[in-house]
Amino acid sequence: MVIHAPLNRIWKIQTDVEAWPTWQPDVTEAVELTPGPLRAGSVFRWSVHGLSDINSTVKQVSPQRRIAWGGPAQGITAVHVWTFTPRRDGVHVHTEESWSGAPVKADVPALQAALDASLDAWLHNLKTEAEN
Repeated sequence: MVIHAPLNRIWKIQTDVEAWPTWQPDVTEAVELTPGPLRAGSVFRWSVHGLSDINSTVKQVSPQRRIAWGGPAQGITAVHVWTFTPRRDGVHVHTEESWSGAPVKADVPALQAALDASLDAWLHNLKTEAEN
């Protein structure tokens, strides 16, 4: 998705974990457990779509280019990667997330649909927040 806003604004919104509930309606709580800017090894706890107390660990950060985090939640292990690519008409923001675990194996189609909807909503909410 192309977002028509400066890269530094988009990055700041995306990486300000504790502000997520202000622009992400599905995120009900987000707390950074590691002080300072997000970096490899940072941990944050959040709740989304009825999944509470998710502890995610940042795996990789390349400022204003890429961030990846992951962790377990109710039997599902997730890995979430974001990339930010400047273009003439804005910033292309791309996200990928993978889920594994017994709940996923039990109902792949339903969980894939839920994941796809969640990623789409997140991108649209980020676009709205960054462009306002």
